[in-house]
Amino acid sequence: MTAIDAGSTVRLETATADAPKRRGLLFWVIRYLPAEIVGTAAMIVAGLAVTAWTDVPALIALAAIVGESLGFYAVLAITIYAEQSAVSANGRNAVVRTFMLLVAEFGPAELLDTLLVRPAALTLGVWLIPDPVWGLLAGKVVADIIFYAVAAGSFMITAKTGLRERRAKEQDS
Repeated sequence: MTAIDAGSTVRLETATADAPKRRGLLFWVIRYLPAEIVGTAAMIVAGLAVTAWTDVPALIALAAIVGESLGFYAVLAITIYAEQSAVSANGRNAVVRTFMLLVAEFGPAELLDTLLVRPAALTLGVWLIPDPVWGLLAGKVVADIIFYAVAAGSFMITAKTGLRERRAKEQDS
């Protein structure tokens, strides 16, 4: 390794070590946008599908919540598994770490969101806005603001405590 290569390696290692401290808007967009797109599409499809059987805002909101959750977490499970497969000794450990990190990052936000904020916001949106698509989208925006405030805080805690980057050796002992 040449002196230039060694210097590049040190800078790269330093940049990687500092990465959890510097989370700009681009990081959050790249991290959550694919899950948001799939989750929103699933929310609209599920919410509209239920309107074929009922026009009760609470039932439309419930179907939309289930659809959005399935789409959103399917994408995030794949994303986190890809991150964790690089720091896990085997596939089983990556799956366990993925589940643990999903719960750590989204558990507190999801409890507040699923039990209180999202049902109220989506129901209110469908009730106030006659078009169910626009009502669901309006409620989603309100709920997402609160959800991401809590989830981003949880992500930063898992990153600052080293929970995301621990090597498999540390986890297996």
